[in-house]
Amino acid sequence: MKKRICLSVLAVLLLAAGSYGGSVFFLSEDKDESGQGVTEESAEIELTFWRNYGTRLENEAYKELIADFESSHPGIRINMNAIPYGDYELRLRTEIAAGSPPDVMSIDSPNLALYANAGALRSIDREMKKEGQLEDIPFSTLEGMKFEDEIYLSPLAESGVALFYNIKLFEKAGIPLPSEDPSEPMTWSEAAELAVKINQPENEIVGIDPGQGFSDGESPAYFKTPLLWQFGADVLSPDGTTADGYLNSENAVEALQFYQDLYHLHKAASVEMPPDPFVTGHLGMSVLGSWMLEEIERNYPDFKLGEDFGVAPLPKGIRQVTPNGGWALGISSKSEHPKEAWEFIQYMTGYEGSKKYVEITGDMPARFSVSKTFPELAVYPKNIFVEQALKYSKNRTVSPAYPVISDTLKELFEEIGIGGKDVRESANRAVMKIDSALEDMD
Repeated sequence: MKKRICLSVLAVLLLAAGSYGGSVFFLSEDKDESGQGVTEESAEIELTFWRNYGTRLENEAYKELIADFESSHPGIRINMNAIPYGDYELRLRTEIAAGSPPDVMSIDSPNLALYANAGALRSIDREMKKEGQLEDIPFSTLEGMKFEDEIYLSPLAESGVALFYNIKLFEKAGIPLPSEDPSEPMTWSEAAELAVKINQPENEIVGIDPGQGFSDGESPAYFKTPLLWQFGADVLSPDGTTADGYLNSENAVEALQFYQDLYHLHKAASVEMPPDPFVTGHLGMSVLGSWMLEEIERNYPDFKLGEDFGVAPLPKGIRQVTPNGGWALGISSKSEHPKEAWEFIQYMTGYEGSKKYVEITGDMPARFSVSKTFPELAVYPKNIFVEQALKYSKNRTVSPAYPVISDTLKELFEEIGIGGKDVRESANRAVMKIDSALEDMD
């Protein structure tokens, strides 16, 4: 049964009305003696495209891809609006509620259910099955593009995380470097022991950052939810109807207690750290995204892979599992130009567009064919991300209530990490908040 959106923070989505499309510009017509119109030039279609303002390399890639698309499609102009990450979701939902959404929008895959369920996205199931070369996309990636078994998004790249470690701090502590084998990760208990040995608060050296600190947006859920999975827990029941018995299960409490202990018992993690602690030598281990390899190489050329830092598979609990999913492109249900919008998405997420995007950003491809053109993906360190994605990855929770779920997870890890509050009580409060949101949707 298709559920309706009824969440206090997102209720404005129900108010969406009216129609919207990219602007169409026509030159004035001259009439001949027969009264027939004579068009001096063909109409130019402008598609509005919204995306989050990403890294410098991502921004560079989008600009180049759009320029290439416009060059090969002279009748279509792309008006891109890149919005800061922390403001993007609110701005997008506001425009959807106002009835003036962009023609093409970038969606973080776990938010797909929210937008599709609200009727804000147009299904591209037919187009993807006919022209999207679905066999070229990994099954787990493609599943994250679906809502109620229909495809709504097309992926541009994949994502993954791993454990980055400072070689010199490991050597200084007299401990061996982690395994580089993607199928042989250390356990979180082993990682905690290493973090304690590396940790030197008197020298402003922190042992480990287990989940990208305490940032805003989707980052907390993306980096921290895997810890629950690794300890055998989950956020929601398989049918997506409740968090009770899952986010507050014994396995979840164990995972959350382990996380809290890194900060408050072992004191090997720190709530406050200096800017860029990993590349400046103030952090022994950090869970970072695959995109950071290129970022470090370009922005910190003196901090070298193999000399200053290394990459190991993400630590495991009772199971090995990593997050996947990333930003993908979809079409507004209000767009007056769905055909042209699909042409744009097809180019951006097809072989040529994906290949150029990966060349510039260093991200992992979402297509097998693109992966084959980059031999470095088969060798260390990028093979770690690739093999984890293919063998051990999992999609984040799929639910129309995901914005509430994501925000609740952020608050949960802040309560136990920053505030040091009772883990079980915090988990129960989180369950109540999520289940209340889910009940409002019935």
